[in-house]
Amino acid sequence: QMAKTPTAVYDMFASMVPALLKNVEAEAQAIKDKIRATGGDFELAAWDWLYYADQVRQDKFDLDESEVKAYFEFDRVLEDGLFFTMERLYGVTFKPRTDIPVYHPDVKAYEVFDADGTSLAIFMADYFAREGKRGGAWMSSFVKQSGLDQERPVVVNVMNIEKAPEGQPTLLSYSETTTMFHELGHGLHGMLSQVKYPTLSGTSVSRDFVEFPSTFEEDWAIHPEVIKNYAKHYQTGAAIPKALLEKVVASRSFNMGFDTLEYVAAALLDMEWHALAADTPLQDLVEFEQAALSKHGVNIDYVPPRYKSAYFAHSMGGGYSAGYYAYMWSEILAADAFAYVQSQGGLNRKIGTHYRKNILEVGNSRDLMESYKAFRGAEPTTEALLKRRGLNVAP
Repeated sequence: QMAKTPTAVYDMFASMVPALLKNVEAEAQAIKDKIRATGGDFELAAWDWLYYADQVRQDKFDLDESEVKAYFEFDRVLEDGLFFTMERLYGVTFKPRTDIPVYHPDVKAYEVFDADGTSLAIFMADYFAREGKRGGAWMSSFVKQSGLDQERPVVVNVMNIEKAPEGQPTLLSYSETTTMFHELGHGLHGMLSQVKYPTLSGTSVSRDFVEFPSTFEEDWAIHPEVIKNYAKHYQTGAAIPKALLEKVVASRSFNMGFDTLEYVAAALLDMEWHALAADTPLQDLVEFEQAALSKHGVNIDYVPPRYKSAYFAHSMGGGYSAGYYAYMWSEILAADAFAYVQSQGGLNRKIGTHYRKNILEVGNSRDLMESYKAFRGAEPTTEALLKRRGLNVAP
């Protein structure tokens, strides 16, 4: 793993806890006020949180999903959003290839070219839901890049967007839009790889790094230069109103203190279970959880860990033993990297090429922290992650 030691993980979360507790306190007060306003006469408990938080959300944002979707038409998102951004940052272009066989009529094939005209990869876009298709969203590699065998990558992005009837535009939610950016981030990790061995190419990296390039691309979806290029009303062509966009962006960070703290608590619990020596006596489960959470200052009654030990499948044999922290470690890298890119001028080829050369092209062919430092010039901090999630940074 990129983190290398439990101490690195503990230190990362410790730097976040003061800000998280402050935000949770503010969120809890808003929920308590809502309970009182609706006639409730009881103390806030864990099982009340999501129910009343949803009511607070409705009061605060009152977003009309159909109004938002009108500005996120599928073809415009793909071509004027995703493809536009990748050309501006990395110099790559996507050309349709109707002569390449595909496994379903909805799947579209593209050849990906570098700025100098070099063919880099084949990209397949399988975005629409259909009967019998597995749910979710993901990227897969049909062929991995290999300098050893001179293999160019073939990758696919898969989603389950509900396709509109013939003759009507397919309109996306904001979440679906950011997911398209996310999955293409994985795709670029595979397509722009330039390593010798296929086992080290693209997404063949540790769990605490693999979601970094994909999460990094998500934030371009709302970058001012990008969103003005694609977020236009499907009928009138008018740009998305500033007030509506601000409301959409603000809604992303609603309840993020709770969301982040419950994750951190679970990740710390996972680490503490796997820090036990093999000959440690059997533990009382409840006592162990309470002690572990108290040790790290996250034992908050109304914000329990996202997963308690008895049903923590990630930790107990689900492939994430002492590794549940990886999701947020990757997001910390992405947020820190994105903030750095903005400090270097944002959407431009120079910083995009720097990121491409030091992160996307090298895959797992060198130490991942060394790759990050070669790009960023320093190790990551959690400050940008807290800002990305709309959380107050000052303790």
